Amino acid sequence: MTNPSESTPAFRYTPQLANQIEQAWQQYWTDNGTFNAPNPVGDLAPADGSSLPENKLFVQDMFPYPSGTGVHVGHPLGYIATDVYARFNRMLGKNVLHAFGYDAFGLPAEQYAIQTGTHPRTTTMANIENMRRQLGLLGLGHDQRRSIATTDPEFYRWTQWIFLQIYNSWFDKEQQKARPISELIPLLEAGELPTPDGRAYGELTAVEKQQAVDEYRLVYRSNSMVNWCPGLGTVLANEEVTADGRSERGNFPVFRKQLSQWMMRITAYSDRLIDDLELLDWPDKVKSMQRNWIGRSRGAEVDFSAQGHTLTVFTTRPDTLFGATYMVLAPEHELVDALVAGGTGSFDSIDPRWTAGEATPAEAVAAYRASIAAKSDLERQENKDKTGVFLGAYAVNPVNGAQIPIFIADYVLTGYGTGAIMAVPAHDARDHEFATAFGLPIIEVVSEDGIVFNSSSAEGLDINGLSQADAIEKTIEWLSAAGLGVEKIQYKLRDWLFARQRYWGEPFPVVYSQDGLAHALPESMLPVELPEVADYKPVSFDPNDADSEPQPPLAKAREWVEVELDLGDGPQMYTRDTNVMPQWAGSSWYQLRYIDPTNSEKFVDIDNERYWTGPQFPGDSGGVDLYVGGVEHAVLHLLYSRFWHKVLFDLGHVTSIEPYRRLYNQGYIQAFAYTDARGVYVPAEEVTEKDGKFFYQGEEVTQEYGKMGKSLKNAVAPDDICDNYGADTLRVYEMAMGPLDTSRPWATKDVVGAQRFLQRLWRLIVDESTGDIVTTDAALSDEDNKYLHRTIEGVRDDYANLRVNTVVAKLIEYVNYLTKTYPQEVPFAAVEPLVIMVSPVAPHIAEELWKRLGHTDTVTFVDFPTYDEKWLVDDEIELPVQINGKVRARVVIPADATEETIMERVLAEPNVVAHLEGKNLRKQIVIPGRMINLVIN
Repeated sequence: MTNPSESTPAFRYTPQLANQIEQAWQQYWTDNGTFNAPNPVGDLAPADGSSLPENKLFVQDMFPYPSGTGVHVGHPLGYIATDVYARFNRMLGKNVLHAFGYDAFGLPAEQYAIQTGTHPRTTTMANIENMRRQLGLLGLGHDQRRSIATTDPEFYRWTQWIFLQIYNSWFDKEQQKARPISELIPLLEAGELPTPDGRAYGELTAVEKQQAVDEYRLVYRSNSMVNWCPGLGTVLANEEVTADGRSERGNFPVFRKQLSQWMMRITAYSDRLIDDLELLDWPDKVKSMQRNWIGRSRGAEVDFSAQGHTLTVFTTRPDTLFGATYMVLAPEHELVDALVAGGTGSFDSIDPRWTAGEATPAEAVAAYRASIAAKSDLERQENKDKTGVFLGAYAVNPVNGAQIPIFIADYVLTGYGTGAIMAVPAHDARDHEFATAFGLPIIEVVSEDGIVFNSSSAEGLDINGLSQADAIEKTIEWLSAAGLGVEKIQYKLRDWLFARQRYWGEPFPVVYSQDGLAHALPESMLPVELPEVADYKPVSFDPNDADSEPQPPLAKAREWVEVELDLGDGPQMYTRDTNVMPQWAGSSWYQLRYIDPTNSEKFVDIDNERYWTGPQFPGDSGGVDLYVGGVEHAVLHLLYSRFWHKVLFDLGHVTSIEPYRRLYNQGYIQAFAYTDARGVYVPAEEVTEKDGKFFYQGEEVTQEYGKMGKSLKNAVAPDDICDNYGADTLRVYEMAMGPLDTSRPWATKDVVGAQRFLQRLWRLIVDESTGDIVTTDAALSDEDNKYLHRTIEGVRDDYANLRVNTVVAKLIEYVNYLTKTYPQEVPFAAVEPLVIMVSPVAPHIAEELWKRLGHTDTVTFVDFPTYDEKWLVDDEIELPVQINGKVRARVVIPADATEETIMERVLAEPNVVAHLEGKNLRKQIVIPGRMINLVIN
């Protein structure tokens, strides 16, 4: 190596030397397949047929999206941590599977294609290669044979295959599991299950039979309420809509609209999705978020008679029925128009607060629906200013016969319950706000201590004087007996809207016949690949045109859309579905493809799945052993993947009940950002500080603190840190910044601390001037053994529990001890285990030092050091001596000293003698191993 400068020793651990070492060892790992984990069977099984160790570990990072902006130093935080954990476990003798892939379908690449005409695949592949290059600098120990991208046709072939498994299944409520459609048809034929209209299955036409079967499928088409964004020309998922009802991308208005869409019946699994959380080693916060999202609650469905119709409401508080003074329907409720038509027909003599300034209920409803079309569900629920209109119709309260007015209001949604509520303004905040705004009665029926009153009627129900729980039970019994209601378990969870009006996504493996019926394609026709299109734009509209209809980009590929196929009844013309799957599809099962990425016959061989993710003991859920990612995916991704996995389990395709046995949420790396007088962000790296103020190009700017990112102009590229310090320095710094599950501030100026630690480590072993090894064969002293074995004990426990920040702290302390104790030559026996302990967090320098210490094999699989208990016990300990509650002295005594010996030492201590002079020792308290307390007067 050439000298960076004349004053720098030739073999100093400089960034230049670090870069050389890192590149060499990364090439070695690639050439030797160091991190390739063998499978039990298939292409990745050992060539010699040897069996695999039972002790295995499957570690996984959450799927990243390959952004065009590349990664910043905040992105690899979790990736480095899982790599450290995987490397440590390899040293414990485990067969470790650690792979990495890319969640590559998505709207950003499509939007870029729309703007530039560049095919999304071109952009996506370039982004993947750039991300792979950037992360490759860090020396992450991934099995590269298992790398996948959701956009690979061989991957989404199996995404489509899984879709068909779900489509060709139904949920048996009695068995609480998915079963093949082939097992449903005999039950329909035998009359054991009803058809939708109650007719005998044998009496139906062929088309009607398929329609009857379709009603049971786990994937079905439904006229559902969606988020329609005319400005983007596509339907958006809830998570793509801001709280003020606009698209996250482009900031266009979003309207609620009824469209025929593919839905997945995730609600059938509500109970299992809640109950099986008990099997998982997940953060309590995430479990609570999933429980709240599913929202299981017990109550009653109650029937209100209204204008010849039955309005069914779900309530968790049937004990408050006597306090129901009006009803509210979602504006989209299917009976709204019928109730308006059967009502008063005009607003004569009606409170003007109920009419919204319109002359008739019909006009009021039409105007109100138009006014709330652009509101998101979140905005509707959280809006404190209650709005609505009267339908000109009344309902009958079933418990007392009272006539109560019916309104529509945007705070009631179609997706929860029945889309209708009984309003009890005395005991519900939102109902109270509405009642106050509209001058409606407010009747209290439950006291502050939970006792029911004002709740009896001529209809025979009397719950006065009962507690809430008893009143609920009695009311449900009465409703059931009267045929006016039933006990009901309800959920907030809605079925999964599983279609997007985009180009860049997985095509549906479904075609439609001339009669409009859907037909699943056979497995032999998979994958259904995306066709080339002239342009990628969906037909967009005036952003404010709520009445427009989606026309996806695929609809333009007529030669692809209209296709002749033989699906068993001879060649016929069919029409392909022009929607694509949502981005969640590929990430709902990707952990299974990591297991068996080259299998062309199955999405995963069950023997390989059983080895890597199968249950390990009775009551174990199975799944990935450690899944690390941000808490922002606590609900949707994890809920969707759990649902897909449970269907696959029910159908016998996997042995594990859950996809992820253990979940760990890492924190974020944050950074300072700066805005000028206009509020515009300026490049953080160009800001200077003077006298506690901050300046950019001579102008004072304002400092703020938040997530690192491109928009805040405070991102730091890992490329730059690796160039200027080395990858191992970056790894050590990020791991040392704080506990992995907390967020931490980035400061480039502090990176040098990690670099200096590695330089001290290097100097312990390598002479900076000659490159020679400077170790001796000297035996370790007792003090050396104490430091070494205590370091081993602490580091082993910290690695095992992902406390990598304290691992680094302990290693720094040990290096500092050796540097101080051995300024010239350090014992070989002191540094050999040190190099092994360092290797998970700083693998490149560890490999290099391991080689220089005379070893010919990689340090990757060397047994992690163990400790001897005898060196963990102190011969002597220091105890504080308190006199009347204040520490007045400290004594050093043998660790196994008796109380008598301890007191002899204490009473001979000069400072104690001085405080006892002329005083009476009233009491002495010896707390073994902790302290001595003397009471005097």
